[in-house]
Amino acid sequence: MERIMAVYDVDPAYGARFADFVNQREKTPFTAVPFSSLAKLKEFAKEHTIEILLIDRGALRETEGIRARQVITLADGEVVELAEECPVVYKYQSGDSIMREVMACYCKQPVETQAALLGARAVVIGIYSPVNRCLKTSFALTMGQLLARNERVLYINLEEYSGFTRLIQARHEQDLSDVLYLYRQGAYNWLKLKSIVYSWGGMDYIPPVRYAEDLNQVSPEDMACLLDRIARESGYEKLLVDVGQMGRGALPILENCDAVYMPVKDDCISAAKVEEFDEYVKAAGSELLQGRIHKLKLPYHNSFGRRDTYMEQLLWGELGDYVRQLLRGGRPEARG
Repeated sequence: MERIMAVYDVDPAYGARFADFVNQREKTPFTAVPFSSLAKLKEFAKEHTIEILLIDRGALRETEGIRARQVITLADGEVVELAEECPVVYKYQSGDSIMREVMACYCKQPVETQAALLGARAVVIGIYSPVNRCLKTSFALTMGQLLARNERVLYINLEEYSGFTRLIQARHEQDLSDVLYLYRQGAYNWLKLKSIVYSWGGMDYIPPVRYAEDLNQVSPEDMACLLDRIARESGYEKLLVDVGQMGRGALPILENCDAVYMPVKDDCISAAKVEEFDEYVKAAGSELLQGRIHKLKLPYHNSFGRRDTYMEQLLWGELGDYVRQLLRGGRPEARG
């Protein structure tokens, strides 16, 4: 069923531009319809169900008779008298920021289960290694950026100290800590996830946890279940999970992956760590996981320079060439 987001602003060009932005976003759960006059909006509302009405605050008094499941006002920064009556979103910010706020407001309403069923389950790709300093995260980010050129990709980092936010020099109002809290409270749904998703290049991501202890909000088994829900409900084609040093807690998460890429190194200590991991997986009776692990010896060098151009160096250096060749050699298929 089509879900309508009606957009009315006193500046028709603003409404048209924002509607175009919404409709061009892949997997946005709404079709945005702009209106240049209140009369046209009211006429449309007689024949169609409006899920969200996004309206200029100056016209809010004139919306009587327009039925909408959620009304959100667009404010230009002035004091809004009706702030307690309906949510308010500042109109002069990026389209992504507006949509995050709109989705956050909308998700305070009860969500129909059917709304989450967008299609096939995403292929879940885990990146994990018992070896440290093996370019694991660099490999994950390179793969994510390259896959995102042709597919919808969501990157999730489960490390205690990922460095990811500092690497991309971004600030986030919400992150994985909020996702875990919602899940633990039984209040998680994929629409709320959309309000916490950001983009870097062509790749979407959920910012890593603020504090390392936040990863302990849920058990490893629950973390695996959460990742499976995201894969099934969020509409992405690839879910890239950068798994940290979680000890035995990594096993349930890795078992949920369709493929696991494991960077390894040649030195004797690294080899011994991999052997111990292999023995543990075998002792745990996880034959299926054993068959999904792909061990990789990545091209390692120390020529990386400035932090602010690190991603470009990865994409166009030896590691980028390596990942391109790997992806051309075949991609794992999703399980049912």
